[in-house]
Amino acid sequence: MTPLNPGEKLPEVTLSLIGGGKIAPGQAVGEWQMLVVYRGRHCPRCKTYFKKLQGLLADFEKLGLSVVAASADPQEKAEADVAEEGWTFPVAYDLSIPQMQALGLYISDPASPNETDRPFAEPGLFVVNDQGKLHVLGISNSASCRPDLDIVLDGIKGIQTRGLPIRGTRV
Repeated sequence: MTPLNPGEKLPEVTLSLIGGGKIAPGQAVGEWQMLVVYRGRHCPRCKTYFKKLQGLLADFEKLGLSVVAASADPQEKAEADVAEEGWTFPVAYDLSIPQMQALGLYISDPASPNETDRPFAEPGLFVVNDQGKLHVLGISNSASCRPDLDIVLDGIKGIQTRGLPIRGTRV
């Protein structure tokens, strides 16, 4: 795993979307975008987190920020989640291990066959600014620790309104 640094470009990963098409998050200069990586269908905390995200989606969009979610789940599981949960943001599936590694994500093996059938990414949140640079990122090794979406929303408002620089660039 290679950690990402604020101010860098998000590594190029092309993902397949539910409903068809592909997306390369963070590659479009001129717009703000947030990629939220979730553990997959087996994770109840992800569903709770995405319920909150769905409720804030219009507020993120008012900031000119588009949202896309991604997991290692196969298409069928991701489609089932979208249908059952009513998510309206784009959802990508089949995130590969090399893609997870490129994004600097922690990767877990299933605890049992009842959990899931493949390695999966632990949570990650990446906000790319309109210059195509990572402005905010949060990576966790556990479903129990992820950025509070109300704080992320308020923080992005502040960044945009006050022209705040990218933080954490001194490594």
